[in-house]
Amino acid sequence: MSSPLDSVYCNPTLTQVLPSQAFCEGYIFAVAAAPEIPMPEEWMPGVVNGSNNNLDATQVSKLADAMMFTLRDSLKLMRDGKTLLPEYVVWADEKPLRVDAEQWLSGLLMGHQSVEGCWQQAWHRASQNNLQLSNDEPPAKRLTRCLKFFSSLADVELALLARSKEQASAFREKVPALYGQLPRMLSEYVSLADELAQSLPNQFETFSKQ
Repeated sequence: MSSPLDSVYCNPTLTQVLPSQAFCEGYIFAVAAAPEIPMPEEWMPGVVNGSNNNLDATQVSKLADAMMFTLRDSLKLMRDGKTLLPEYVVWADEKPLRVDAEQWLSGLLMGHQSVEGCWQQAWHRASQNNLQLSNDEPPAKRLTRCLKFFSSLADVELALLARSKEQASAFREKVPALYGQLPRMLSEYVSLADELAQSLPNQFETFSKQ
C-alpha cells in the first residue's frame, strides 16, 4: 500500500533530515491517535533532524504536506475501523528482516512521548466532566499496558537482555504470538484515546476543516 511519504523518501535531500520511513509513519500514527491532536509545529520538529536541516521553503512545504497527508490517512483508518497495523509490521526471527517492524513501533513510542501532554490534558478534562469510560480499569493502567507491550516488541534483543536466562527463553518463544496480538493492542490504545476525546471537540472533523 502506498504512503504519502513515499515521494519524500525518494528525495535524498529530504531523507537525510529524517529517520527511517517506518519510524516516521509510527510516530505520526501516535500523533493521530492522541485524544487531542496538537498543532503541526508542536510535533513535526520531533521527526526532523534540525541539526542537519538545510531545506528550502519548497522542500519544507513538500515534507509538511506529506506528513499531514499521512496524519489524515491514519485518522481515516481509525475513524473507519480499518486495520491499523502496516503490512510490514510482522514477526521475523532474524533482526534484519524485522527492522521496519521495530522501527515503526519505536516511532510510535517516540510519537506518544511527544504528545503525552495531550493525553494528560484529556484525562484532566475527562475527570472534570465526570466522563464515564467503558472499562472500569483505570485509564493510566490501560495505557501503561499498551506502551509496555509496544516497548517489548520495539527492540526484542534489548527486551531479551533485560530478562533472566529463563525469562528470556520464555519471552522469545512468545514473541511470534505477541506480534499476533499487536492489532488488538493498537485498537485498545486508540479506543482509550477515543473515549478520552469524548469530552473534547471531534478531532477528525476539526482536522478536516483545517
